[in-house]
Amino acid sequence: MTRRPAAASPQPLDEERGAVELIDVARYFGSTAAVDGISLRVHPGEFLSLLGPSGCGKTTTLRLLAGFEQPDRGQIMISGQPVAGVPPHKRDINTVFQAYALFPHMTVAENVAYGLRQRSTPRAQVGVRVSDALDMVRMTAMADRKPQQLSGGQQQRVALARALVNRPSVLLLDEPLGALDRKLREEMQVELKLLQSELKTTFVFVTHDQEEALAMSDRVAVMLDGRIEQIADPFAIYEHPETAFVAGFLGRQNFFYGTVADKGRTIRGDGVVLRAAASTDGIPDGSSVMGAVRPEAITMRAGESTSAVNSVAGALVSVAHLGDTVQHIIRVGENQTVLVRTRRTDSVPRERGTSVVCQWPESSVRIFDAAQAKMAELAATLTEDQDTASASA
Repeated sequence: MTRRPAAASPQPLDEERGAVELIDVARYFGSTAAVDGISLRVHPGEFLSLLGPSGCGKTTTLRLLAGFEQPDRGQIMISGQPVAGVPPHKRDINTVFQAYALFPHMTVAENVAYGLRQRSTPRAQVGVRVSDALDMVRMTAMADRKPQQLSGGQQQRVALARALVNRPSVLLLDEPLGALDRKLREEMQVELKLLQSELKTTFVFVTHDQEEALAMSDRVAVMLDGRIEQIADPFAIYEHPETAFVAGFLGRQNFFYGTVADKGRTIRGDGVVLRAAASTDGIPDGSSVMGAVRPEAITMRAGESTSAVNSVAGALVSVAHLGDTVQHIIRVGENQTVLVRTRRTDSVPRERGTSVVCQWPESSVRIFDAAQAKMAELAATLTEDQDTASASA
């Protein structure tokens, strides 16, 4: 039998080098769609994060890009060229995983040089490129150490250097900071973003951490059930969520329930009336709906009662200092609490038991129908679970 040669690595067009495109890509495992018809373009030199809960399809998407999985439908383009049939080692892509997979018997420099030697890079070039890569990640002084002599953050830098030494047009990162403690993770977020900005390499970054994605990315793609719910820059996706799931998953929300009036603009609930800045299309007046308001959009003052639109009165029952911000929980009636976040320097009530009035602007109100409300509640639960896990890290 004649053996078919492996597909050659495509030659990128200069202006397209680093561009990534998925066109109606799907990947099934049995009857389950891990990736369900994704279409997405990542621009050359962009830092894009795939964000979502466990099982949403983000890692499978990354594996499809890397060539570790093959799509059942659709097309993948890297640097303007289709990569169907091109094996992982022939693609102009490298991957960094959460488990850094450093060779324990090799030094830092030998680990970084491994990929170059596999590609038969001339010896003189290997030394120069390893030195450059270690310098990029500030690990030159550790070149002769073994991985077990390094901290978690240092091992992560070595894994980055090993991935970048081949000068790929695209770097894929699958939860690379997940094994680090919270303080080191935040430090590495800054370093990673600065490195990407200097190199101008396309980064596709997988994470379930909302703060991480918002802090580092040029754009964020929120995924759920193998599909992209929304893709936008961090400000737009946080301030203007297009779906209830995105609204609930990114940051925290206060939920108010009632019936809608005024052509989808007003919610009349139990002891509260919410009004949005604009009408909500597709929701008939009289329908059961949910209004969402972010904690940082709410202002708070001492007061006994209120009848104004977009305001509630209650008692301050909890105050938590979170560095530059302060989190307040206000009990409103028997079954409702309102979460408020203020700056540490704001002049607001801090004493537990104080009667307060909370107010918020029309521009902060998002209205969702009953079906979407369930998705927002699910997303909020996932966010709370993650906050608990992060706090214990």
